[in-house]
Amino acid sequence: MQRIVIILAILFLSFQFLAASEKDSHEPSKEEGFNPGTMIVEHVIDAHEWHVMDIGHTHVSIPLPIILYYDGKLDIFLSSKFHHGHSEYKGYNLEIEGENKGKIVHVESGELPLDISITKNVASMLISMILISIIFISIGKAYTKRKGRAPKGLQSFLEPLILFIRDDVAKASIGEKRYEKYLPFLLTLFFFIFFNNLLGLVPFFPGGANLTGNIAVTGVMALFTFIITTFSANKNYWIHIVNTPGVPWWLKIPVPLMPIVELLGVFTKPFVLMIRLFANITAGHIIVLGFMSLIFIFGNINVGIGYGVSVVSVAFAVFMGLLELLVAFIQAYVFTLLSALYFGMATEEHH
Repeated sequence: MQRIVIILAILFLSFQFLAASEKDSHEPSKEEGFNPGTMIVEHVIDAHEWHVMDIGHTHVSIPLPIILYYDGKLDIFLSSKFHHGHSEYKGYNLEIEGENKGKIVHVESGELPLDISITKNVASMLISMILISIIFISIGKAYTKRKGRAPKGLQSFLEPLILFIRDDVAKASIGEKRYEKYLPFLLTLFFFIFFNNLLGLVPFFPGGANLTGNIAVTGVMALFTFIITTFSANKNYWIHIVNTPGVPWWLKIPVPLMPIVELLGVFTKPFVLMIRLFANITAGHIIVLGFMSLIFIFGNINVGIGYGVSVVSVAFAVFMGLLELLVAFIQAYVFTLLSALYFGMATEEHH
């Protein structure tokens, strides 16, 4: 709990800094310098194109499909038609500032069309799903061909993780009699989060997307856990919520204080899952980008200071990168473990 509070505080202060930097960037100046707030936000949030690098004032990016539905009409084209938001196409424009920044707006009406485009995060998710499918289909075939023999290659690397989730997470949390029903979901959850955490640390295509730091993605995964928990819950689970054993009667009647607290807990558990993963991954990206921004901030003041700070910034960025490798596994493990614990509590029989 203390870790979550600290991370949320870091996020709050970081976004306050970003907001201040963004505000300052709109003030008139003779020459627009490096804006750390804009840089960090652009790397953390979703986008309609996959930015690769900047060569001088030229933006090198991979265009992604734009799919819009407005006024009974479906329009499909590539994001390159917007020229990074500097021109409109088919009556639409990609806003680069204002309250609709990063969104596509219908120019004439000023309304937002239904946007079902393949954004950077969606493309990253599709890439990770393809990679995960290829890896585990090949491992499945290896088990068939090498039945009874010792695993090798990628099979030997991932087998300990699979057995770890099965024995130390699913069995230990749900029970040996019921764990097999939930194991496919738990394995999918773990490896999806783990692989995308690792891809998010790769600074070039096909990595660099902040998929598991997107609250919509973490929210959907938490929602699946909530739905499975709710529909798997037995009679004993709901009795513990409505009539918690070992609690004085005056906390249940006439004011049902404990039942209300327990019922709120049903909804706060998936909420904590969502926030924990989102906060940890996003905070890690912001800290690394913040260290790299220091090089250019001090470099604008004095080139010599910039070179001096770069040594410290790169060292801390490398350290944070190594730490993020550990966090990538820990966060996948924690999300999977808590999901398994919720399944175990929902299906626990009365003793």
